[in-house]
Amino acid sequence: MPSNKSVSDAPIVQFTNCRILRNHQLQREDLWVREGKILNPEKLFFEEKGSADIQRDCKDSIIAPGFIDVQINGGFGVDFSLATDDFKSGIDLVSQKILSHGVTSFCPTLVTSPPSLYYQVLPQISVRNGGAHGAGILGAHLEGPFISKEKKGAHPEHCLRTFEAGAFQDLLATYGSLDCVRIVTLAPEMKRSSEVIRDLTKRGICVSLGHSVANLSQAEEAVQHGATFITHLFNAMLPFHHRDPGIVGLLTSDKIPSGRRVFYGMISDGIHTNPAALRIAHRAHPKGMVLVTDAIAGMGLAPGRHTLGQQVVEIDGLNTYIAGTKTLSGSVATMDTCVRHFQEATGCSVETALEAASLHPAQLLGIEHKKGTLNYDSDADFLMLNDDLYVQATYIAGEEVWRQDALGM
Repeated sequence: MPSNKSVSDAPIVQFTNCRILRNHQLQREDLWVREGKILNPEKLFFEEKGSADIQRDCKDSIIAPGFIDVQINGGFGVDFSLATDDFKSGIDLVSQKILSHGVTSFCPTLVTSPPSLYYQVLPQISVRNGGAHGAGILGAHLEGPFISKEKKGAHPEHCLRTFEAGAFQDLLATYGSLDCVRIVTLAPEMKRSSEVIRDLTKRGICVSLGHSVANLSQAEEAVQHGATFITHLFNAMLPFHHRDPGIVGLLTSDKIPSGRRVFYGMISDGIHTNPAALRIAHRAHPKGMVLVTDAIAGMGLAPGRHTLGQQVVEIDGLNTYIAGTKTLSGSVATMDTCVRHFQEATGCSVETALEAASLHPAQLLGIEHKKGTLNYDSDADFLMLNDDLYVQATYIAGEEVWRQDALGM
Protein backbone atom coordinates (compact mmCIF):
# COMPACT_ATOMS: atom_id res chain seq x y z
CA MET A 1 0.00 0.00 0.00
CA PRO A 2 1.54 3.38 -0.93
CA SER A 3 2.06 5.99 1.77
CA ASN A 4 -0.47 8.78 2.03
CA LYS A 5 1.55 11.96 1.58
CA SER A 6 -1.39 14.30 2.21
CA VAL A 7 -0.49 14.49 5.91
CA SER A 8 3.28 14.82 5.54
CA ASP A 9 5.91 14.31 2.88
CA ALA A 10 8.37 13.01 5.45
CA PRO A 11 9.27 9.33 5.14
CA ILE A 12 7.79 6.84 7.59
CA VAL A 13 10.30 4.41 9.13
CA GLN A 14 9.16 1.11 10.62
CA PHE A 15 11.51 -0.65 13.04
CA THR A 16 10.64 -4.36 13.05
CA ASN A 17 11.71 -7.51 14.90
CA CYS A 18 12.23 -5.73 18.23
CA ARG A 19 10.98 -5.53 21.80
CA ILE A 20 9.87 -2.03 22.76
CA LEU A 21 9.88 -0.65 26.30
CA ARG A 22 6.41 0.84 26.61
CA ASN A 23 4.06 1.10 29.62
CA HIS A 24 6.78 -0.38 31.88
CA GLN A 25 7.00 -3.58 29.82
CA LEU A 26 9.01 -4.93 26.91
CA GLN A 27 6.43 -5.50 24.19
CA ARG A 28 7.00 -7.32 20.95
CA GLU A 29 5.73 -4.79 18.44
CA ASP A 30 7.07 -2.47 15.77
CA LEU A 31 8.17 1.12 16.30
CA TRP A 32 6.99 3.70 13.77
CA VAL A 33 8.74 7.05 13.34
CA ARG A 34 8.07 10.14 11.24
CA GLU A 35 9.53 13.66 11.49
CA GLY A 36 11.40 12.82 14.67
CA LYS A 37 8.32 11.62 16.54
CA ILE A 38 6.89 8.22 17.53
CA LEU A 39 3.86 7.46 15.34
CA ASN A 40 0.63 5.73 16.31
CA PRO A 41 0.36 2.99 13.64
CA GLU A 42 -3.41 2.71 14.05
CA LYS A 43 -3.89 6.35 13.06
CA LEU A 44 -1.47 5.81 10.19
CA PHE A 45 -3.36 2.77 8.87
CA PHE A 46 -6.95 3.79 9.45
CA GLU A 47 -6.93 7.58 9.15
CA GLU A 48 -4.11 8.20 6.69
CA LYS A 49 -4.27 4.83 4.87
CA GLY A 50 -0.48 4.97 4.99
CA SER A 51 2.37 2.54 5.45
CA ALA A 52 6.13 2.48 5.88
CA ASP A 53 8.52 3.95 3.34
CA ILE A 54 11.52 2.31 5.02
CA GLN A 55 11.70 -0.86 7.10
CA ARG A 56 14.58 -1.62 9.48
CA ASP A 57 15.13 -5.09 10.90
CA CYS A 58 16.30 -4.68 14.52
CA LYS A 59 17.40 -8.32 14.80
CA ASP A 60 15.54 -8.89 18.07
CA SER A 61 17.09 -5.90 19.84
CA ILE A 62 15.52 -4.15 22.80
CA ILE A 63 14.35 -0.63 21.92
CA ALA A 64 14.32 1.71 24.93
CA PRO A 65 14.08 5.47 25.41
CA GLY A 66 17.40 7.33 25.31
CA PHE A 67 19.15 7.84 28.63
CA ILE A 68 19.00 11.24 30.34
CA ASP A 69 21.96 12.19 32.58
CA VAL A 70 21.04 15.03 34.95
CA GLN A 71 24.41 15.13 36.72
CA ILE A 72 27.55 15.01 34.60
CA ASN A 73 30.54 17.24 35.37
CA GLY A 74 32.39 16.51 32.13
CA GLY A 75 34.27 13.68 30.49
CA PHE A 76 36.88 12.79 27.86
CA GLY A 77 39.26 15.45 29.17
CA VAL A 78 36.61 18.20 29.37
CA ASP A 79 35.67 19.79 32.71
CA PHE A 80 32.48 21.89 32.65
CA SER A 81 33.69 23.79 35.74
CA LEU A 82 36.75 25.22 34.00
CA ALA A 83 36.50 28.40 31.95
CA THR A 84 38.46 27.83 28.74
CA ASP A 85 38.64 29.66 25.43
CA ASP A 86 37.17 26.62 23.69
CA PHE A 87 34.47 25.77 26.25
CA LYS A 88 31.85 25.33 23.54
CA SER A 89 33.97 22.83 21.64
CA GLY A 90 34.49 20.96 24.92
CA ILE A 91 30.78 20.66 25.61
CA ASP A 92 30.29 19.60 21.98
CA LEU A 93 32.89 16.87 22.40
CA VAL A 94 31.23 15.44 25.52
CA SER A 95 27.75 15.58 23.96
CA GLN A 96 29.08 13.66 20.96
CA LYS A 97 31.02 11.05 22.92
CA ILE A 98 28.20 10.14 25.33
CA LEU A 99 26.01 9.02 22.40
CA SER A 100 27.90 5.72 22.38
CA HIS A 101 26.82 5.20 26.00
CA GLY A 102 23.15 5.74 25.22
CA VAL A 103 22.79 9.29 26.55
CA THR A 104 20.53 11.37 24.29
CA SER A 105 19.99 14.34 26.68
CA PHE A 106 21.96 15.71 29.62
CA CYS A 107 22.42 18.53 32.13
CA PRO A 108 26.03 19.77 32.13
CA THR A 109 26.89 20.11 35.82
CA LEU A 110 29.09 22.74 37.46
CA VAL A 111 30.55 22.05 40.90
CA THR A 112 31.11 24.80 43.48
CA SER A 113 33.09 27.58 41.78
CA PRO A 114 33.84 31.32 42.22
CA PRO A 115 31.23 33.73 40.78
CA SER A 116 33.64 34.74 38.01
CA LEU A 117 33.51 31.21 36.62
CA TYR A 118 29.70 31.11 36.53
CA TYR A 119 29.73 34.48 34.75
CA GLN A 120 32.10 33.11 32.11
CA VAL A 121 30.68 29.62 31.63
CA LEU A 122 26.89 29.84 32.02
CA PRO A 123 26.37 32.18 29.03
CA GLN A 124 28.13 29.52 26.91
CA ILE A 125 25.65 26.78 27.84
CA SER A 126 22.46 26.86 25.83
CA VAL A 127 19.49 24.53 25.75
CA ARG A 128 19.48 22.70 22.42
CA ASN A 129 18.09 19.64 20.71
CA GLY A 130 20.25 16.60 20.15
CA GLY A 131 21.23 15.22 16.77
CA ALA A 132 24.20 13.83 14.86
CA HIS A 133 26.31 16.54 16.57
CA GLY A 134 25.56 15.05 19.99
CA ALA A 135 23.14 14.63 22.87
CA GLY A 136 20.65 17.39 23.59
CA ILE A 137 21.32 19.89 26.38
CA LEU A 138 18.42 20.31 28.83
CA GLY A 139 20.02 23.09 30.88
CA ALA A 140 22.75 23.37 33.48
CA HIS A 141 22.85 21.68 36.89
CA LEU A 142 24.52 23.98 39.43
CA GLU A 143 25.80 21.86 42.33
CA GLY A 144 26.77 24.43 44.97
CA PRO A 145 28.17 26.78 46.19
CA PHE A 146 25.26 27.04 48.69
CA ILE A 147 26.15 23.79 50.45
CA SER A 148 27.39 22.57 53.82
CA LYS A 149 31.05 22.98 54.77
CA GLU A 150 30.84 19.69 56.74
CA LYS A 151 29.65 17.76 53.70
CA LYS A 152 31.47 19.62 50.94
CA GLY A 153 33.02 16.42 49.57
CA ALA A 154 35.19 17.36 46.62
CA HIS A 155 33.92 20.97 46.53
CA PRO A 156 36.50 23.68 47.35
CA GLU A 157 35.77 25.19 50.78
CA HIS A 158 36.97 28.69 49.94
CA CYS A 159 34.23 29.00 47.29
CA LEU A 160 31.30 27.98 49.53
CA ARG A 161 28.65 30.61 50.18
CA THR A 162 25.65 31.22 52.44
CA PHE A 163 22.41 33.11 51.88
CA GLU A 164 22.50 36.59 53.40
CA ALA A 165 19.63 39.05 53.84
CA GLY A 166 18.90 39.15 50.12
CA ALA A 167 18.75 35.33 49.80
CA PHE A 168 17.53 34.91 46.21
CA GLN A 169 19.42 38.06 45.16
CA ASP A 170 22.57 36.50 46.64
CA LEU A 171 22.02 33.48 44.45
CA LEU A 172 21.45 35.63 41.35
CA ALA A 173 24.55 37.68 42.11
CA THR A 174 26.60 34.48 42.44
CA TYR A 175 25.42 32.83 39.21
CA GLY A 176 24.86 35.97 37.12
CA SER A 177 21.96 34.45 35.23
CA LEU A 178 19.50 31.59 35.54
CA ASP A 179 18.52 31.58 31.85
CA CYS A 180 19.94 28.16 31.05
CA VAL A 181 19.72 26.64 34.56
CA ARG A 182 17.60 23.51 35.07
CA ILE A 183 18.68 22.18 38.50
CA VAL A 184 20.25 23.79 41.58
CA THR A 185 21.67 21.63 44.39
CA LEU A 186 21.70 23.32 47.80
CA ALA A 187 21.77 22.43 51.51
CA PRO A 188 18.27 22.97 52.96
CA GLU A 189 19.46 23.58 56.53
CA MET A 190 20.95 26.93 55.45
CA LYS A 191 19.17 30.02 56.72
CA ARG A 192 16.73 31.51 54.19
CA SER A 193 16.93 28.43 51.96
CA SER A 194 13.13 28.07 52.03
CA GLU A 195 12.53 31.36 50.23
CA VAL A 196 15.26 30.51 47.71
CA ILE A 197 13.64 27.12 47.04
CA ARG A 198 10.26 28.80 46.51
CA ASP A 199 11.71 31.39 44.11
CA LEU A 200 13.66 28.82 42.09
CA THR A 201 10.64 26.52 41.86
CA LYS A 202 8.45 29.41 40.65
CA ARG A 203 10.90 29.85 37.77
CA GLY A 204 10.57 26.18 36.83
CA ILE A 205 14.02 25.29 38.15
CA CYS A 206 14.32 21.93 39.92
CA VAL A 207 15.73 22.21 43.44
CA SER A 208 17.83 19.31 44.68
CA LEU A 209 18.97 18.68 48.25
CA GLY A 210 22.58 17.64 48.70
CA HIS A 211 25.99 18.20 50.31
CA SER A 212 24.03 18.73 53.48
CA VAL A 213 23.76 17.98 57.20
CA ALA A 214 19.98 18.52 57.18
CA ASN A 215 17.79 16.52 59.52
CA LEU A 216 14.56 14.95 58.26
CA SER A 217 12.26 17.80 59.28
CA GLN A 218 14.48 20.34 57.47
CA ALA A 219 14.45 18.11 54.39
CA GLU A 220 10.66 17.71 54.59
CA GLU A 221 10.22 21.47 54.89
CA ALA A 222 12.35 21.95 51.76
CA VAL A 223 10.13 19.50 49.86
CA GLN A 224 7.02 21.31 51.09
CA HIS A 225 8.50 24.51 49.60
CA GLY A 226 9.11 22.81 46.23
CA ALA A 227 12.32 20.73 46.30
CA THR A 228 11.87 17.49 44.30
CA PHE A 229 15.30 15.86 44.04
CA ILE A 230 18.12 14.50 46.21
CA THR A 231 21.66 14.81 44.84
CA HIS A 232 23.56 11.48 44.89
CA LEU A 233 21.69 9.81 47.75
CA PHE A 234 23.88 8.63 50.68
CA ASN A 235 26.91 10.57 49.39
CA ALA A 236 27.75 13.90 51.09
CA MET A 237 24.91 13.76 53.63
CA LEU A 238 24.39 12.56 57.18
CA PRO A 239 24.30 8.76 57.40
CA PHE A 240 20.94 7.14 58.11
CA HIS A 241 20.10 7.11 61.83
CA HIS A 242 17.01 5.39 63.17
CA ARG A 243 15.91 8.35 65.34
CA ASP A 244 16.53 10.94 62.64
CA PRO A 245 17.13 9.44 59.19
CA GLY A 246 18.06 12.83 57.67
CA ILE A 247 17.58 13.46 53.95
CA VAL A 248 17.53 9.68 53.35
CA GLY A 249 14.25 9.60 55.30
CA LEU A 250 12.49 11.45 52.47
CA LEU A 251 12.27 8.11 50.63
CA THR A 252 9.59 6.92 53.05
CA SER A 253 8.38 10.20 54.58
CA ASP A 254 4.64 10.65 55.15
CA LYS A 255 5.00 14.44 54.92
CA ILE A 256 5.50 14.68 51.17
CA PRO A 257 2.72 16.89 49.70
CA SER A 258 -0.05 14.95 47.99
CA GLY A 259 0.63 14.30 44.32
CA ARG A 260 4.34 15.12 44.67
CA ARG A 261 7.11 12.60 44.15
CA VAL A 262 10.62 13.01 45.50
CA PHE A 263 13.29 11.66 43.16
CA TYR A 264 16.84 10.78 44.17
CA GLY A 265 20.03 10.44 42.17
CA MET A 266 22.21 7.36 42.56
CA ILE A 267 25.77 6.89 41.32
CA SER A 268 25.49 3.20 40.48
CA ASP A 269 29.15 2.58 39.76
CA GLY A 270 29.96 0.01 42.46
CA ILE A 271 32.22 2.58 44.17
CA HIS A 272 30.07 5.41 45.54
CA THR A 273 27.32 3.21 46.94
CA ASN A 274 27.53 -0.31 48.31
CA PRO A 275 25.18 -2.67 46.42
CA ALA A 276 23.25 -3.25 49.67
CA ALA A 277 22.58 0.51 49.98
CA LEU A 278 21.49 0.57 46.33
CA ARG A 279 19.06 -2.24 47.08
CA ILE A 280 17.71 -0.54 50.21
CA ALA A 281 17.01 2.70 48.32
CA HIS A 282 15.42 0.93 45.38
CA ARG A 283 13.17 -1.25 47.52
CA ALA A 284 12.14 1.70 49.69
CA HIS A 285 11.21 4.01 46.79
CA PRO A 286 11.59 2.36 43.35
CA LYS A 287 9.73 5.05 41.39
CA GLY A 288 12.08 7.79 42.61
CA MET A 289 15.37 6.24 41.48
CA VAL A 290 17.28 8.36 38.94
CA LEU A 291 20.62 6.99 37.76
CA VAL A 292 23.31 9.65 37.32
CA THR A 293 26.94 9.27 36.32
CA ASP A 294 28.34 12.26 38.25
CA ALA A 295 31.10 11.80 35.67
CA ILE A 296 34.19 13.99 35.75
CA ALA A 297 36.69 14.97 33.05
CA GLY A 298 38.52 11.68 33.56
CA MET A 299 35.62 9.57 32.23
CA GLY A 300 36.89 7.90 29.09
CA LEU A 301 40.54 8.69 29.89
CA ALA A 302 43.42 6.64 31.26
CA PRO A 303 44.16 6.56 35.00
CA GLY A 304 46.15 9.50 36.35
CA ARG A 305 45.62 13.12 37.38
CA HIS A 306 42.74 15.21 35.99
CA THR A 307 40.65 18.19 37.12
CA LEU A 308 37.27 18.73 38.76
CA GLY A 309 36.68 22.48 38.78
CA GLN A 310 39.19 24.06 41.15
CA GLN A 311 40.59 20.71 42.36
CA VAL A 312 43.06 18.11 41.07
CA VAL A 313 41.72 14.55 41.15
CA GLU A 314 43.40 11.19 40.79
CA ILE A 315 41.87 8.26 38.93
CA ASP A 316 42.70 4.73 40.00
CA GLY A 317 40.52 2.21 38.15
CA LEU A 318 36.91 3.26 38.83
CA ASN A 319 38.00 5.17 41.97
CA THR A 320 38.44 8.94 41.74
CA TYR A 321 39.85 10.89 44.68
CA ILE A 322 40.88 14.45 45.43
CA ALA A 323 44.63 14.16 44.83
CA GLY A 324 46.50 13.12 47.97
CA THR A 325 43.32 12.16 49.89
CA LYS A 326 40.72 9.41 50.00
CA THR A 327 37.82 11.84 49.37
CA LEU A 328 35.71 10.57 46.48
CA SER A 329 35.35 13.14 43.70
CA GLY A 330 32.80 12.15 41.11
CA SER A 331 32.79 9.10 38.91
CA VAL A 332 34.33 7.83 35.71
CA ALA A 333 31.55 5.32 35.02
CA THR A 334 29.43 5.78 31.91
CA MET A 335 25.62 5.73 32.00
CA ASP A 336 25.27 2.33 30.32
CA THR A 337 27.69 0.88 32.90
CA CYS A 338 25.56 2.37 35.69
CA VAL A 339 22.39 0.82 34.22
CA ARG A 340 24.00 -2.63 34.00
CA HIS A 341 25.43 -2.38 37.53
CA PHE A 342 22.07 -1.29 38.94
CA GLN A 343 20.30 -4.22 37.31
CA GLU A 344 22.92 -6.69 38.48
CA ALA A 345 23.16 -5.31 42.04
CA THR A 346 19.42 -5.13 42.69
CA GLY A 347 18.17 -8.04 40.57
CA CYS A 348 15.51 -5.68 39.22
CA SER A 349 13.87 -6.21 35.83
CA VAL A 350 15.44 -4.93 32.62
CA GLU A 351 12.49 -2.54 32.30
CA THR A 352 13.11 -1.08 35.77
CA ALA A 353 16.82 -0.58 35.11
CA LEU A 354 16.17 1.19 31.81
CA GLU A 355 13.45 3.44 33.23
CA ALA A 356 15.72 4.62 36.06
CA ALA A 357 17.93 6.21 33.38
CA SER A 358 15.16 7.46 31.07
CA LEU A 359 11.58 7.77 32.35
CA HIS A 360 12.43 8.86 35.90
CA PRO A 361 14.83 11.69 34.99
CA ALA A 362 12.28 12.88 32.41
CA GLN A 363 9.57 12.89 35.10
CA LEU A 364 11.89 14.75 37.47
CA LEU A 365 12.33 17.51 34.88
CA GLY A 366 8.67 17.48 33.83
CA ILE A 367 9.45 16.50 30.23
CA GLU A 368 7.97 12.98 30.23
CA HIS A 369 5.43 14.02 27.59
CA LYS A 370 8.26 14.19 25.07
CA LYS A 371 11.36 12.44 26.50
CA GLY A 372 12.00 9.30 28.49
CA THR A 373 9.21 7.23 26.93
CA LEU A 374 8.30 5.70 23.59
CA ASN A 375 4.68 6.85 23.80
CA TYR A 376 2.98 8.09 20.64
CA ASP A 377 3.93 11.68 19.67
CA SER A 378 6.98 11.69 21.97
CA ASP A 379 10.46 12.48 20.61
CA ALA A 380 11.99 9.52 18.79
CA ASP A 381 15.12 9.46 20.99
CA PHE A 382 15.82 5.78 21.55
CA LEU A 383 18.42 3.06 21.85
CA MET A 384 18.87 -0.41 20.49
CA LEU A 385 20.35 -2.69 23.14
CA ASN A 386 21.17 -6.38 23.38
CA ASP A 387 19.85 -8.59 26.17
CA ASP A 388 22.87 -7.74 28.36
CA LEU A 389 21.99 -4.03 28.04
CA TYR A 390 24.95 -3.07 25.89
CA VAL A 391 24.09 -0.22 23.53
CA GLN A 392 24.13 -1.23 19.87
CA ALA A 393 22.81 1.97 18.31
CA THR A 394 21.58 5.40 19.40
CA TYR A 395 18.86 7.41 17.67
CA ILE A 396 17.84 11.03 18.18
CA ALA A 397 14.67 12.37 16.51
CA GLY A 398 14.50 9.08 14.61
CA GLU A 399 17.94 9.50 13.03
CA GLU A 400 20.80 7.13 13.77
CA VAL A 401 23.55 9.12 15.49
CA TRP A 402 25.80 6.26 16.67
CA ARG A 403 26.18 2.55 15.92
CA GLN A 404 28.47 -0.17 17.21
CA ASP A 405 30.93 -0.76 14.37
CA ALA A 406 30.67 -4.53 14.53
CA LEU A 407 27.00 -4.40 13.61
CA GLY A 408 25.99 -3.97 10.04
CA MET A 409 22.36 -3.25 9.32
